[in-house]
Amino acid sequence: MSGIQVDNTQRSVNRARNSRGARRSGLPGPILSVIVFAFAAALCLAAVIFVSVVNSAWTNWQSSGSSPVGGIGVGAEHNEYPHWVGKERVNILIFGVDQRPGERGPWRTDTMIVASVDPVSKSAGMLSIPRDLWVEIPGYGQDRINTAYVYGDLNKVPGGGPTLAKKTVQFNLGEPIHYYIRVNFAAFQRVIDLIGGIDVYVEQEIDDPLYPDMNYGYDPLRIPAGWQHMDGTLALKYARTRHAGSDFERMHRQQQVILAVRDKVTRLSLLPQLLPRAREIAQTLGDTIQTDLTLDQLVRLAQLGADIDRTRIRSATIDETMTRSWTTPQGSSVLVPDRAKMAVLHGLIFTAPATFDDEAAQRVAESARIVVLNGTHTNGVAAQAAERLKAQKLDVSGVGSADRANYTQSLILVYTGKLVSARAAARALGLSESAIVTGGDPGGDMDIKIIIGADWK
Repeated sequence: MSGIQVDNTQRSVNRARNSRGARRSGLPGPILSVIVFAFAAALCLAAVIFVSVVNSAWTNWQSSGSSPVGGIGVGAEHNEYPHWVGKERVNILIFGVDQRPGERGPWRTDTMIVASVDPVSKSAGMLSIPRDLWVEIPGYGQDRINTAYVYGDLNKVPGGGPTLAKKTVQFNLGEPIHYYIRVNFAAFQRVIDLIGGIDVYVEQEIDDPLYPDMNYGYDPLRIPAGWQHMDGTLALKYARTRHAGSDFERMHRQQQVILAVRDKVTRLSLLPQLLPRAREIAQTLGDTIQTDLTLDQLVRLAQLGADIDRTRIRSATIDETMTRSWTTPQGSSVLVPDRAKMAVLHGLIFTAPATFDDEAAQRVAESARIVVLNGTHTNGVAAQAAERLKAQKLDVSGVGSADRANYTQSLILVYTGKLVSARAAARALGLSESAIVTGGDPGGDMDIKIIIGADWK
């Protein structure tokens, strides 16, 4: 019996090791779980809606004397849903599993994100971990980080795959992992459609003739550059496609998706439309999520998350600047972490940002480098915009022409999370904050790129 178990473990682990090479060759592999960011946002969506339902139910309970929904601990002296009461930082490992419809596990966790929330400073951080990171898996030696879940499940580690995955991330980051949320992608398209789709700015045209379909064939994908309204199907493809790029670029697109979902859900006008469908959303997500958080904790975390300003949410990726490529003796391509360079992540993600009394001090601390580009046929508008920014003591490091001259809308592309400066730039130029979007690697020495469009006066 033990021999069979070991063989099965090795076979599953080998499948995880070999997955990267198969996908690079263009073969249509299993549906990727790179959309974990959007699922995390979808989970937050469900929690936010449920919170609203609980609040409504509590109001009814006050008048009827019946019990509160779900046993959520709402005190009689409070006419609102409960708040997070702890003062310690909370770290949650969110991972997606590489699960095909009808396929039995265990599955790889091809994408991981650590969400860190500080309830005292009302700040948060998100750290993306690449699936090919070569790390120590406690009790199993070195391997790709996405195999920890497989080892835990097949070897019946107490707590299974989630526990070993948490322990592995904690061991390698040096930060405690308190909870986990595991999701698959079965409900992704449905959830995006339930919120009416999302708006995403596509920086470069995507042309992927080898995008895999559900039947081991191809479903060619083309997404034009510019603003795109995406339904569930298109959002899934945007998050999954390799588009002749790296996993790092794909992770940047995933961050775009989660922020787009967050922006859509937090609009006050959206909740009244979604509340009547709360039961439908809960049923959609119910069988696709596994977590060691209680419902009460999820509700409290949702409330805490709603209180955190977007400028105090920082994100980072263990990317190519912190790793080096290496081929194992078995022929697998992996990423070896540079621990010294990764040390900067601890200060960025797992500590509270400095608190300043005014925005000017925050802008000085960000020291954002801004490039202004002319995206119109009118000469000189980029230089004029740059002068306005300099008048507000923003650092303009370059002025030039955009990749094309037919931008109808101005854009403020933020590459390194310096949103305080981005908002100040929007005000200086008389632009709406809706012009602010997050981007991937800018490929240059800048934090913010501003493209002046035909709407700017």
